[in-house]
Amino acid sequence: MSTPQGARARARIEVTAAIKEAARRQLAQEGAAKLSLRAVARELGMVSSALYRYFPSRDELLTALIIDAYDSLGEAAERAGAAVSGAAPAARWTAVCEAVRGWALAHPHEYALIYGSPVPGYSAPETTVPAASRVGLLLIGIIRDAHEGPGLAGLPLPAAVRPEAERLAADLAPDLPPEVAVAMVAAWAQLFGLVGFELFGQFNKVVEDREAFFRHAVTGLAHSVGLR
Repeated sequence: MSTPQGARARARIEVTAAIKEAARRQLAQEGAAKLSLRAVARELGMVSSALYRYFPSRDELLTALIIDAYDSLGEAAERAGAAVSGAAPAARWTAVCEAVRGWALAHPHEYALIYGSPVPGYSAPETTVPAASRVGLLLIGIIRDAHEGPGLAGLPLPAAVRPEAERLAADLAPDLPPEVAVAMVAAWAQLFGLVGFELFGQFNKVVEDREAFFRHAVTGLAHSVGLR
């Protein structure tokens, strides 16, 4: 027989999940900037004071949704990487990038929440960083495996960029060459730029075969970070 404490814990988990689902529907309809605890409470037939026991503020609910979105994206990317773990680094890189695109197309409103326009008045706390780092750490791991295994192709590094490159390498991957760190950050930005352009309509009437275009582009990004 379940204890009263266990039943309460399960009920809290269920209500929390329901609140998040209602909030995601509101994101899809209104956008993150208009997320309202009162509107979520109305949809669920709750009084606002009851919802505040789960999420004391809009920002706390936003933070929970952001962490969930980053974790969902990270899980999709990690599954794709694990499925080709024995492949060459460039093939693993492409698989992870394609998983990012696939997740974004399947979850456009959650993607917009984490990579779209900032929400006015909201500043993401440090608690979002571990989830937000999952895809980046996965891609760094692929580059690191190549560096330690077959090696990375040599990359140019202008003297003017070297101080920034050394700082980035120290912060992100001290075991990788500075020129790789610069290329890695540029590739990261370009990956999410490609996805964002497709998702938010900038490729309309420009790129027609978007899957083939994306694969070609991320193969180029693999080469740009030194993957052979």
